[in-house]
Amino acid sequence: MKSNYDKLPYIEVASTDGQCVQGWSEVCSKLKKAASVNNGQRMVLTIECYVGVNEEEICRAIEALVQPEKIIRSRDAFLSEAEIDEKVAPFNGGDDLIFGWITNLRMADFLDEGKIAELQARIEQVKHGLVVILGSGASLIHPGDILVYADMPRWEAQLRMRRNEISNLGVENSQLRWTLQYKRAFFTDWRVCDRLKRELIAKWHFVLDTTIAGTPKLAEGELVRTGLRTTASRPFRVMPFFDPAPWGGQWMKETCGLEENGSNYGWCFDCVPEENSLMLKFGDIIMELPSINVVFSQPRELLGDKVHARFGDEFPIRFDFLDTMAGGNLSFQVHPLTEYIQHNFGMNYTQDESYYILDAKADATVYLGLKEDIEPEEMIADLRAAQRGEKSFNDEKFVNRWPAKKHDHFLIPAGTCHCSGKNAMVLEISATPYIFTFKMWDWDRLGLDGLPRPINVEHGIKNIQWNRQTSWVKANLINRIEPIASGPGWHEERTGLHELEFLETRRHWFTDKVPHTTNGSVNVLNLIEGSEAIVESPHDAFTPFVVHYAETFIIPESVKEYTIRPYGLSAGKQCATIKAYVRTW
Repeated sequence: MKSNYDKLPYIEVASTDGQCVQGWSEVCSKLKKAASVNNGQRMVLTIECYVGVNEEEICRAIEALVQPEKIIRSRDAFLSEAEIDEKVAPFNGGDDLIFGWITNLRMADFLDEGKIAELQARIEQVKHGLVVILGSGASLIHPGDILVYADMPRWEAQLRMRRNEISNLGVENSQLRWTLQYKRAFFTDWRVCDRLKRELIAKWHFVLDTTIAGTPKLAEGELVRTGLRTTASRPFRVMPFFDPAPWGGQWMKETCGLEENGSNYGWCFDCVPEENSLMLKFGDIIMELPSINVVFSQPRELLGDKVHARFGDEFPIRFDFLDTMAGGNLSFQVHPLTEYIQHNFGMNYTQDESYYILDAKADATVYLGLKEDIEPEEMIADLRAAQRGEKSFNDEKFVNRWPAKKHDHFLIPAGTCHCSGKNAMVLEISATPYIFTFKMWDWDRLGLDGLPRPINVEHGIKNIQWNRQTSWVKANLINRIEPIASGPGWHEERTGLHELEFLETRRHWFTDKVPHTTNGSVNVLNLIEGSEAIVESPHDAFTPFVVHYAETFIIPESVKEYTIRPYGLSAGKQCATIKAYVRTW
């Protein structure tokens, strides 16, 4: 059957002609018109850039088409690279290839006050006409009579890192191994830029999207804020992205309609707002912006008061796909305990998770927990020997391997050894700190770059909960299904998560309309059975929203009540959703 999975979902926002424009000619014309209202007196146009934006492309267009009296680059206000490296070093994890510490630095910490004063003096020298200040930190040099925010989704930034197109904040290191660029961005750059972004969202006069090189889009700031408010008032999806993996499979290629490119796709990040994009459609133009902007600008409406009080403006729920169909095993891994992630990495909470099996072949398995009465020191010695390349880890001696079939649910509280085996399609439902996976064994294979993948045995063994053995795992972590409620044409089941995890998951089977409430928390759902379903408001509070098989969608807490029923090709047939929300007791 042809895939109906929507890879480019968008939110349509009411707008009038000219509020959003596309192409450098139109973008610059709109900016030039906005800057002409000062009757020849000096006007300052500040273009604040998220790290990863191609500032040179913007600069060339501004020079050619706006022709300001002066362009000032914020890079000229930065500290020296040696000084920046010294500031960043405590957060960069030393020789560790993956992990660092969440920084407390702000954009001002990267700038030299003396250099700022010199640039401000240059601005004051211009008495008439337009001065443009461009780059990361530009708004700290001058807030701008007109403030443009040039944003950048993290996924696009990662792709640019892989192509050696961008550098980290305040330095020139585009040729650095991209994984090390990512580490620095994750622990420092993105945190710094996000702190400044939060302060500026309410002040944006314009927002600039340069995600597609050569095809910029510019929207009025209030229009974008309207789009973010609209998003937080109705069901929506973020734009998924797919990535190859050394263990990747074939299921997503067919089900999600991916182009054949010779790669085995392993990951789909279907709901990770920190990294996904949000597509806002203004008239005929679709802007791509980071979906985290909704969390920053509308935290209470999106998350709910209780979840916001606990997590602040962070989105605590993550849904992603792990495809091992006709692929290989995931790495054998464990996630850190809460105190470990707090004390060693500066994160507030850890990556509790679960594996929901969307599909599986007859021989599919999940590795989960340890066998009875193993000797921890013997297993540790075996892992260390495997890390040194002396032998293969003896997983059959130490680790449980459970058969996995479609619609099984395996719960994985932090500290539990686990991984999916081959021939399974996993919907991973987890808390959000998504890079904190301690790989302890990777089946003697290399990464896609031809190099060994980083192994974290020493981190891992400090977090393994050795009492999570066969009988405990069977009783506590596998298919803990209990009926909750039912009505005409539907029934609801609790499938988890474990009491040690803060997420609750509910599965609904239905042939008719199912009533839902948000339970005081943002809801994240996936259509796990059926071709199509429709989400509706019992009070006509939002336009009906159609979802397709395997699509993840978000229901803001502000929606409160909604219904889901089979739709289109699924009308009259059985469908099912899995829903996750934060327990708010």
